[in-house]
Amino acid sequence: MSYKGQVTAVDLTQYPDLTVVYLGMKVTRLRGIRTVLGLGRPLAALDRDKLDGLLHQELFLWRLDHVGIRQYWRDFEALEQFTRSAPHNGWWAAFLRDPKGTGFWHETYRKSGGMEGIYLGLPDTVGFARFAPNRPREGDYARARQRLAA
Repeated sequence: MSYKGQVTAVDLTQYPDLTVVYLGMKVTRLRGIRTVLGLGRPLAALDRDKLDGLLHQELFLWRLDHVGIRQYWRDFEALEQFTRSAPHNGWWAAFLRDPKGTGFWHETYRKSGGMEGIYLGLPDTVGFARFAPNRPREGDYARARQRLAA
């Protein structure tokens, strides 16, 4: 059987510094269900607020206990600016104090080169952590920019 519809491709030449980040949140305890279900409103606010540099984001489900977010950023600098300002820095600080029954991970991919990932509180490895050596997130691996350059 052959495909009869139109096949399209995308032209990304307007986005030389495109940065894609995958984020995942996995339920690790019963109370994590409520945490994961609460993601919708803050993510909708990001779309509504038209963040500088956020081109598009999508929420999807890997499994019933594991949700994902894919975000497309104009460049890494815009993503980095977002992570260092409100509301993200507040979310991150709150998560580090109390993950509320969840584990978290993200992986960043730059069109111009470099990939990195972090994984916190997950019962099983995912993504890069399934095959690449794991290192503590400290020193020269403390920040995404440093990990991207490594």
